[in-house]
Amino acid sequence: MDLEALSLPFRFPFMQNAFLICIIVSVPTALLSCFLVMRGWALMGDAVSHAILPGIVVAYIFGIPLLIGAFAAGMMCALATGYLAGNSRVKQDTVMGVVFSGMFGLGIVLYVAIETDAHLDHILFGNMLGVGTADLATAGIIALVVGAALVLKWKDLVLHSFDAAQAKASGLPVNLLHYGLLAALSLTIVATLSAAGLILAIGLLIAPGAIAFLMVRTFGAMLWVSVLVCMSSMLAGTYASFFLDSAPAPTIILILTLVFVAAFVRRLVLTRAASVRRTVSQDDGAVS
Repeated sequence: MDLEALSLPFRFPFMQNAFLICIIVSVPTALLSCFLVMRGWALMGDAVSHAILPGIVVAYIFGIPLLIGAFAAGMMCALATGYLAGNSRVKQDTVMGVVFSGMFGLGIVLYVAIETDAHLDHILFGNMLGVGTADLATAGIIALVVGAALVLKWKDLVLHSFDAAQAKASGLPVNLLHYGLLAALSLTIVATLSAAGLILAIGLLIAPGAIAFLMVRTFGAMLWVSVLVCMSSMLAGTYASFFLDSAPAPTIILILTLVFVAAFVRRLVLTRAASVRRTVSQDDGAVS
């Protein structure tokens, strides 16, 4: 394949917009994924992404911007999950499973009950090749706000993630950090609607942080590595989908999965090598 053929995807405006949305969305999703992985909130991201569907449908019914409905539904799911988990004997992951499946089912029922020109496939799986200027602007504003907030407050969020009691004793606004992170999660999922859709958004919110966690030892490095991994995987997946004639979002998730497997195997090899070195060192010390 010659250079002209390899550069073909960059000549089409719809592909150029797809590459731009990848660059924009990769920053907040990657940064947020690090905090979700460290806090053990992987299922929370899944819950909020599914719970957004009824908000979109209700917003369409009342003629308000879909993004407002999506954000409101996401925050409602997060708050309901926190309240039910804190006021019942049921564990949080169980509550999240019930809440997000219930809201997702409500969204499907509402969608089939009304007449709409919105494609359910685009809502669930994204429509990256149909991204327009308005989508780019919305995602850019959300990415700027969420990214800046996470970068500026990452140390406070890390302390709150590892030891909420210590964070409170240090004078940090723990409630503001908690609900601020939930708001950032909802906003980020809204930003990924056009790129990955509701169902595949969870891959962007978990895989980059998990990969970076396996590759580096410090949280600061984890943030940078996750962004690089997410951005490169999204660009590579979008580029490959052009030649494979596949949907960009599933291709991106597949690449992230392969990168995770590679990072996991690398960590296993390094761990075993370190174990062998320690064993040899101990044997040499015993002999001497």
